[in-house]
Amino acid sequence: MLIKTYGSAVYGIDAQTITVEVNIGAGVNYFLVGLPDSAVKESQQRIDAALKNNGYKIPVKGITINMAPANIRKEGSAYDLTLAMGILTATEQIEAPDIATYIIMGELSLDGNLRPIRGALPIAVQAQKEGYAGFILPFQNAPEAAVVQGLKVYGIKNISEAIGFFTGKEKLEPTEVDLMDSFNENSELFNVDFADVKGQETVKRGLEIAAAGGHNVIMIGPPGVGKTMLAKRIPTILPPLTLEEALETTKIHSVSGLLGKATSLITTRPFRHPHHTVSDVALVGGGSNPKPGEISLAHNGILFLDELPEFKRTVLEVMRQPLEDRYVTISRAMITVDFPASFMLVASMNPSPSGGFYDAATSPDSEQSVRRYLNKVSGPLMDRIDLHLEVSGVPYEELRKRTDGESSKSIRDRVIKARTLQNKRYQDLDNVFCNAQLEPKQMKVWCLVDDLGEQLLKNAVERLGFSARSYNRILKVARTIADLEGIEKIQANHIAEAIQYRSLDRDGWLG
Repeated sequence: MLIKTYGSAVYGIDAQTITVEVNIGAGVNYFLVGLPDSAVKESQQRIDAALKNNGYKIPVKGITINMAPANIRKEGSAYDLTLAMGILTATEQIEAPDIATYIIMGELSLDGNLRPIRGALPIAVQAQKEGYAGFILPFQNAPEAAVVQGLKVYGIKNISEAIGFFTGKEKLEPTEVDLMDSFNENSELFNVDFADVKGQETVKRGLEIAAAGGHNVIMIGPPGVGKTMLAKRIPTILPPLTLEEALETTKIHSVSGLLGKATSLITTRPFRHPHHTVSDVALVGGGSNPKPGEISLAHNGILFLDELPEFKRTVLEVMRQPLEDRYVTISRAMITVDFPASFMLVASMNPSPSGGFYDAATSPDSEQSVRRYLNKVSGPLMDRIDLHLEVSGVPYEELRKRTDGESSKSIRDRVIKARTLQNKRYQDLDNVFCNAQLEPKQMKVWCLVDDLGEQLLKNAVERLGFSARSYNRILKVARTIADLEGIEKIQANHIAEAIQYRSLDRDGWLG
């Protein structure tokens, strides 16, 4: 007897339906084919124990199981329930006439209980596209999958519930999640606020510009002046996620297994803060079955690299292409996947090895050692950072002030107003949602500068030795400054402010 059940495999952040064909014939052999990895092959022992502990068994017959398409590698233990239900139905231990209309996934314990899986959201999205009646999966993953509208999601605790459901002996209620309630819940709930930061008004201004235009930013200053404190508060001034962004971000975290047990939808922008010992693969993604890295987990949010020169140079260099293209391609012999990586890079660093600003009269660091330290970050990578902010110490009088600084909410209101202008301006452009994403040909249309501003920009490029990429970055930042003021044409004062945020360019800092 031949029975088909259906599971799903996740490649990148998308799912592909896997057909599990179970055929019962003569003999006593158990064959599992279709490029299963070791975890899938070991499912026989888990299934055998789970069935025996629930009153069933794998009969002594010739069992051949094919996982199609057979040219794609199947990985992980999430196919246990798919295989077990196929065996039970094919060996006529149960009657499940509707089993082929459901996607079934779950890892089995030896007692028949289910453990959670990864990638429930993209699997549910694909199941809904292909018109399946429902999705059977561990109850821990049910809220995550239930955000997909038009698909019945049944969260179960053990294989007995799955058997009872398909045989009609047990009625299960589908998990329901109000998508808009989930989206709106905690979307503006933060534990930190810019009001906590004393002084640093110039740096706050720079970070406001970065948030308003989606620009990359680096902060340079000695230890203890508040660089990390400022970076952790940037999410509080970014515009809220749109529903589409929230779903895409949730898919990435679902594939990585990083969603909390009670989390159905990510409603705040990600803030990823990897340690400087992170590897190339951990940062950009990879593995035999490619998984997202930190730059993809920061998609639609912030990637914060603290003490930037302490990262391995090879690790930093692999970010150059994703910073430009906003996605990363991982290629393997059998598969190539694209992960989205549209993030805002926020970095911080000390100005010298000892931590203080370089001063030939007082610094323990030589000019040569300072240059060597700064050169750990390559020029091409620094070119891709739009704003360079110098962070100095806070005066005692500022520290002792009883009044709070400007709140994140008031800064965020200005940022949202500027982003609204940009969304309206670029509504007819593909994949452009903020100024930082403009291409050179689009800048010719949207980054028009008045005559005085043109002359100022020309003098700056000639005297300071800005590269062509730096020139484009200055224009984009000036465009954002003008948007914050609600002015359509870029003026000289906007150019002047944008130029002062390029202090680390090759012919700028240290003379």
